[in-house]
Amino acid sequence: MFYWLMKYVAIGPLVKAIFRPWMVGRDNVPASGAAILASNHLSFADSIFLPLLLDRPMSFLAKSDYFTGRGLKGWATKVFMKGTGQIPIDRSGGKASEASLNTGLQILGRGDLLGIYPEGTRSPDGKLYRGRTGIARMALEAKVPVIPVVMVDTDTAMPIGQRVPNIMRVGIVIGEPLDFSRYAGMENDRYILRAVTDEIMIALQRLGEQEYDDVYASTVKDRLPAGGRRRS
Repeated sequence: MFYWLMKYVAIGPLVKAIFRPWMVGRDNVPASGAAILASNHLSFADSIFLPLLLDRPMSFLAKSDYFTGRGLKGWATKVFMKGTGQIPIDRSGGKASEASLNTGLQILGRGDLLGIYPEGTRSPDGKLYRGRTGIARMALEAKVPVIPVVMVDTDTAMPIGQRVPNIMRVGIVIGEPLDFSRYAGMENDRYILRAVTDEIMIALQRLGEQEYDDVYASTVKDRLPAGGRRRS
């Protein structure tokens, strides 16, 4: 109920009126049944616009830091994240990664839509980076299609580090679902997981025509000075 109130009464109408977001390929999202929406990740705003423009509810796996802030700002952020369908996860690796995988599988097991950023973090410079294989494992274990999604100009509307967004139109392009049923039962084969992940990233690159760099975005961020942003 809270999700629907935020989407259709509180946040949704206001965001749509201000930013006038557009969407191409809406029909590629099934009317029912589980699926993974694999999106490039340019801005914090990505997790706002996609759920608001879809006709079905969906959940994103979001870092737990967004849910643990203190004071009024922390409370407001937590309420906002829950209201837009975000699910807190620990991204520290190891057992935390396994818990995140299980959370995603529970969402898919209910027949719902799950949003994942295969790059694992926001792009520091607008390029598309190497995907993490967790998305492939979820797709194969849950036996669901993966739908490529490209966010357009969200990094210009709300650049990394900027608190107040720029008022401008942003867009979403949704591609045709990718079927990986040919790899059934191979979810523990790391070579298959890498092949599936790479196929997803190729689909994203072709759909959005982003420049691709075959390294992890987190590696690029680690090379930057604190708070820095690499020029494209």
